[in-house]
Amino acid sequence: MKPIVRSLLETDLYKFTMWQALLHRHPNAHGEYEFRCRNEPDYPLAELKEEVERELDHLCEMLFTDEEIDYLRSLRFIKSDFADFLTVFRFQRKFITVETDGPHLRIRACGPIVHVMGFEIYVLYIVNELYFRRFDQQKAIEVARERLALKIEQFREFDREPKRANPFEFFDFGVRRRFSGEWQDEVVSTLARELPQFFKGTSNVHLARKYNLVPIGTMAHEYMQAFQAFGVRLRDFQKAALEDWVQEYRGDLGTALTDVVGMDAFLADFDLYFAKLFDGLRHDSGDPFAWGEKALAHYAKLRIDARTKRLVFSDSLTVPKALNLYRHFADRTMTGFGIGTQLTNDTPYKALNIVMKLVQCNGQPVAKLSDTAGKSMSNDETFLAYLRQVFNHAEPTA
Repeated sequence: MKPIVRSLLETDLYKFTMWQALLHRHPNAHGEYEFRCRNEPDYPLAELKEEVERELDHLCEMLFTDEEIDYLRSLRFIKSDFADFLTVFRFQRKFITVETDGPHLRIRACGPIVHVMGFEIYVLYIVNELYFRRFDQQKAIEVARERLALKIEQFREFDREPKRANPFEFFDFGVRRRFSGEWQDEVVSTLARELPQFFKGTSNVHLARKYNLVPIGTMAHEYMQAFQAFGVRLRDFQKAALEDWVQEYRGDLGTALTDVVGMDAFLADFDLYFAKLFDGLRHDSGDPFAWGEKALAHYAKLRIDARTKRLVFSDSLTVPKALNLYRHFADRTMTGFGIGTQLTNDTPYKALNIVMKLVQCNGQPVAKLSDTAGKSMSNDETFLAYLRQVFNHAEPTA
C-alpha cells in the first residue's frame, strides 16, 4: 500500500497560519497533544497500532519540496522566514508515541509546540484511512458517489431560489475525518467542476494547490488555548491571543474562533477594537442559529454594520443545515460554510469522531469549554472547573 500522507501540504491551512504565529511570538513554548476517539468504533482502534507506527515513520522522513515551499510563499500572509524554516523542517519521531490501552489507541505528541503541533491532522487522517481500509471499499465509494450526486442536486435545486443579499459559499473542511485521500480528491475536484458558483475552496492545502482553489482557514482552538499558559492573566487570554493574531497578520486571515470558553465569554472580550479589525467569526459548537443571533446583536450593540462582516459555520454541517442557516442569515450578513465529514466520509459506515487536542502547554493544563455537550476537553478536571468559574461557563446539557 502507498503511504497515506502524500504531501506535507496535505493538512489544514490553519496549521500553517497558527504555526507561523507561534513560531514568531512563542517559539519556546512546549506542548502536549492527545488523540481521542469520542464515539464507539466498529472494531478496536488498538488493532491499528503497528500500521499507525509505520505511517508515522514515513511522515517523519518527509520534507517539503521546493515546489511546495514556492506555493506557500505565494500566499501573501506566509512570511519569508517561516517559509525558510519549513525548507529545513522535519517531523521528529521521538516527539510522538503510539500505545494501546485495552481496545483504545493512545497517541501522544509532546515537545516544542513548533515541532509537534503539525502532527494533528496527519495523525487523524492516517487513523481514519487505516480504519476504513477494513471495510468494503467498492461499496463505500459507490454509496459515497451516489450521496455526493444527491448533494449536488440539492445545490442545483437551491440555485433556483430567489437570490438573497449575499451569495451562498461553501468550502471543504473534510481532510481530518475523510474516508481516504483518493476520495477527498474526487470530492473536491467534482465540486469544483460541478458547482463553481458555490464551492469556493478547501482547507486541504495540497488540494488547493492541485486544483487552483483558495486555501481556507485561520485559527483553531489550540492557538487560543495555548495563551492560557503564556503568562497573561487567565481572564485575559483570549484578548492576548487575538491581539497577537492582529499583530502577526495585520488584516489578513480575519475570522476569529469564538468557542474556546463559550460564545458569551468570547463576546465579552470581543470589543469594538477587535470587532472592527476582524472580518468575521467562526461557529464550532452550540446552537448555530442562537450563536448567529448573538453575533449580530453584538455587532449592533457596537454600532457596526453586520453586512460588512461574515459568519462562518463549521460544526457538523450537512447540506440542508447549511442552506437553512444561509436562508436565515444571508440578508443580514455575509456567510460561509465549512462542511467536513458529510462531504468526505458520507458512506454506509459510521464515521469516527476523532480529535487530537492540546491538553498541556508549558507544563500547565489548558482546556476548551464547549457550547456543545461532550465537546469540552481537558485532562485536568480541577483546571477545567477553575476555567468554568473564571468565565462563568456552565457545561451544556445534551
